[in-house]
Amino acid sequence: MLRYLSAGESHGPCLTAIIEGLPAGLPFPKEEIDRQLIRRQKGYGRGERMSIEKDEVHVLSGVRHGETIGSPLALSIRNRDWENWKETLSPFHAAFNTRAITVPRPGHADLPGGLKYHRSDLRDILERASARETAMRVAVGTVGRIMLSYFGVEVFGHVVSIGKVKAETKDLSVEEIRNLTEESPVRCADAQASREMVKAIEEAKAYGDTLGGVFEIIACGLPVGLGSHVHWDRRLDGRIAGALMSLQAIKGVEFGLGFAAARSRGSEVHDALYYTPEKGISRFTNRAGGLEGGITNGEALVVRAAMKPIPTLNRPLPSVDLQKKQEIKATVERSDVCAVPAASVVGEAIVAWELACAWKEKFGGDSILEMQEAVDRYREYIKGFLL
Repeated sequence: MLRYLSAGESHGPCLTAIIEGLPAGLPFPKEEIDRQLIRRQKGYGRGERMSIEKDEVHVLSGVRHGETIGSPLALSIRNRDWENWKETLSPFHAAFNTRAITVPRPGHADLPGGLKYHRSDLRDILERASARETAMRVAVGTVGRIMLSYFGVEVFGHVVSIGKVKAETKDLSVEEIRNLTEESPVRCADAQASREMVKAIEEAKAYGDTLGGVFEIIACGLPVGLGSHVHWDRRLDGRIAGALMSLQAIKGVEFGLGFAAARSRGSEVHDALYYTPEKGISRFTNRAGGLEGGITNGEALVVRAAMKPIPTLNRPLPSVDLQKKQEIKATVERSDVCAVPAASVVGEAIVAWELACAWKEKFGGDSILEMQEAVDRYREYIKGFLL
């Protein structure tokens, strides 16, 4: 099985992760991880932190001469802003703390986390709860993406709405969506909507407010059979949904038609099956979003996630000072006006990791050659049904 643990605070020395279960012999292009980290830092509406950090991954173990060797993979990403926080966040040397936070920000983990862990300085909570940790999630997810791409699987994301502005992409091919997205400052394939999204972000910024939105992740090249129906925790849609919901500020996840299916008749929701000797079993629609019964069905996987507006506002909401027990305006931390474009990149990584885990469970293999043999045998079997 594939698994990982990460550690690190927003303004600490670095973010770290250890990944276990990668097959040996997998070509490992470090520059691909760095490229994805750069993509995460872009997007109209990002805050000042992005001008400080220039993220780059450091591979500490598990790779030799450009290939995985079967041992745990250790990764590190340096936090350049650590230089400004050494005294405040020192592990052992206590100093007069002028940056202590006793006023929780509504919508963040500050209050419930501070009470849960008995911390009087809420910085102990927000440092780890911060979306800064998603830099390492992108690095880890890209490792999964590297393994998937070895077998021809592609994962990409795009923004479908920011605030009240919605994109129209139904007439675009998957390739067109992917290419147009990379040209947009808000990662939106609809050029007109992209301009309106930038304007909406500017308006929110001028008001001291923030904006959320929805992004969509598409995975192409998946075989039938990843995931399982036999236990609730092996259903792949449940695992992907849970993983995306763990991303900061995500409040909803849907596959295929998603919530619209609840407002439709069955005949308008399910994907009919057809058979011809030339094409085998096929569908003309993908309303299910590539999953049925918790198992991939051979169509493109399509999943969307809804992100709430970031709760750190330059025009802060009312809060309470936990020490003085007095009403006061919430603390203002450096933040983004809109992080939906960046979240779509993180969402790609999250989905890629979950798919890579399901891939390893399905095909196994201590080496990439063993895994390749298993994949080839399975694909040959599937050819008898899906051409």
